[in-house]
Amino acid sequence: MTTSNVSRRSLVEAQQASISRGLGVSAPTERAVLVAVEFTGDRKRLTAAAAEARKAAAVLAASEAEDVHPATSAASQHTGIDFEASLAEFEELARSAGAEIAATLVQRRARPDPATLVGQGKLDEIAGVTASTGADLVLFDHDLTPSQLRNLESKLDVRVIDRTQLILDIFARHARTREGQLQVELAQLEYQLPRLAGRGKSMSQLGGGIGTRGPGETQLETDRRKINLRIDHVKRQLESVRRIRRQQRQRREAVPVPVVALVGYTNAGKSTLFNALTGAGVLESSRMFATLDPKLRQLQLPSRRKVLLSDTVGFIRNLPHTLVTSFRATLEEVERAELLLHVRDASSPLIEEQKTQVERVLSELDTAGKPVIEVMNKIDLLPAEDRQALGGKGRVPVSGLAGTGLDDLLRAIDEGLVADPVVEMEFRLPQSEGAVIAALEAGTVTLAKRFEGNLVYLTARGPTSLLNRYRRFRTASDRVPH
Repeated sequence: MTTSNVSRRSLVEAQQASISRGLGVSAPTERAVLVAVEFTGDRKRLTAAAAEARKAAAVLAASEAEDVHPATSAASQHTGIDFEASLAEFEELARSAGAEIAATLVQRRARPDPATLVGQGKLDEIAGVTASTGADLVLFDHDLTPSQLRNLESKLDVRVIDRTQLILDIFARHARTREGQLQVELAQLEYQLPRLAGRGKSMSQLGGGIGTRGPGETQLETDRRKINLRIDHVKRQLESVRRIRRQQRQRREAVPVPVVALVGYTNAGKSTLFNALTGAGVLESSRMFATLDPKLRQLQLPSRRKVLLSDTVGFIRNLPHTLVTSFRATLEEVERAELLLHVRDASSPLIEEQKTQVERVLSELDTAGKPVIEVMNKIDLLPAEDRQALGGKGRVPVSGLAGTGLDDLLRAIDEGLVADPVVEMEFRLPQSEGAVIAALEAGTVTLAKRFEGNLVYLTARGPTSLLNRYRRFRTASDRVPH
């Protein structure tokens, strides 16, 4: 089968799959061969002396730290993500996309082959395994250049999908709102555009020379123009969505309610924790990127003040930049949040690496200087002795599934919101001010209450913004404990 036929078949099947998803039709399960490549030439080779010095520094840092997670010292001895865990994550990505794994092949080489990423021998092995297993496609845990993609498709005679395409497909499967679907489509279009380059000849099936100029380039330019027009159209629609979101946000800000955003690595348990705190009943799934569209629910804190809790899309290592750009409208809730809850999977052996990946994505957003609480989730999967090491300044161990530690988390959120701090005030009100008394009792914690004649003496602890509304009733002895 020629490269032209493979390319056309890929485009047609992609369109059919997109239509099926839009109609709610479940696509048939596809068998996939997974290919993971580790480039050993990229590793830093340390001398024995440097290695010993680094090991000693790591041990010293671990001994001086008061709140080091058990996995931290082990993670500090590695320069990057563990390859086996990375491979397991890739397999979970494939399952989340609905693929049945027919085989998993691994190659370790010093550097990538510029033509096919893998070596010729491994390429022959992939072709043999694909044919023997009847696989429909080959998934690479690596981004492929346009030329590598074309060369692999011509050699393997099946569809070839790289890591970015795979993540985009998972996002497309899980997008439910119009906004989410537009953001996924924009990311897919921006991914496809540079990959049209060089396909002119294969599309026209004509070679170079006299009498053969034009059709291929004409087809290429036509495709480029169509994609660019579609990108402009989607961007206009997204801008309309952003305008509506800005209007909704302005209405919310008219009655100021702080926003607290859940962020974290995919499958860290954000949605389970979100449900445990709010009772929202959003989808909980072990599949990656089960939550794509943002959710906002009101949450009442121990101080009686209310906040909006936002559940956002999970991050992952090597998250495609096009997704971060396209989903900026969704991630605006993270940018505007007054407090971030970084939900971490305390049971993961890659907890520190996952933290680094999340912070890398957050650095691309306007989140500098925002207060962050690290929520060490899934402690129910850890032995009791390891749970004790999770606590510390800025950390709260919880289990969203078991409901453990939620009260501590709510108190930490209360203390972490610095924009509208909790204060304590004393009021002296006439009993005729029943509406004011009711508002104070509903929105604050009543610490003391007594009656003297026609007056009510009330000591309340709550948000400054609420208490200051009734400052005309404050007594001279009110106090602010912190």
